[in-house]
Amino acid sequence: MNDKIILNKPIVMVGLMGAGKTSVGRALARRIGIPFVDSDKEIEAAAGCSVVDIFALYGESEFRRVEQRVIARLMDTEPKLKVISTGEGAFITPAVRKMVLDGAVSVWLKADLELLVKRTNFRNTRPQLLHADSRKILAQLIAERYDIYKLANITVETRDESLRKTLDKVMDAVCAYTKHEREKCQNSNG
Repeated sequence: MNDKIILNKPIVMVGLMGAGKTSVGRALARRIGIPFVDSDKEIEAAAGCSVVDIFALYGESEFRRVEQRVIARLMDTEPKLKVISTGEGAFITPAVRKMVLDGAVSVWLKADLELLVKRTNFRNTRPQLLHADSRKILAQLIAERYDIYKLANITVETRDESLRKTLDKVMDAVCAYTKHEREKCQNSNG
């Protein structure tokens, strides 16, 4: 495996809740030696309350507006090279998706329904899953969102495996992508 990543733009993790965006993103940043930022944590810090509370008090549309502003700020601040973990709905928002596709390398962590249910069943930090049938909601989100997530630059299938194994797959995919992009740039300049 080649751990050489040459980029001057953020790596943005996208996917559904429970796919591993935060844990894999944090591990990726640590392995490369760059900063890690969780957009939901930044939103909570800016708002002074939890994502669950923002949804309850102001609704999803207001949350998405705040999320868009926070992600724009994170992408624009130095250092440019960092890993940003986003909430599951961020990449679905057209303006956020355009911003990420134009100014970052997006990595979709694609997980199947069983894994998502297993990873989200015992958490109370997922606004859409509170007081609901998580399997039904997650299946609906897969049906609605996987066609949009596949627009990401890189797709990595996640399984019920160790963090290290998933991290290795993400590293390999990001390295291959950046190598391909450098070659494409060299070919167009030569």
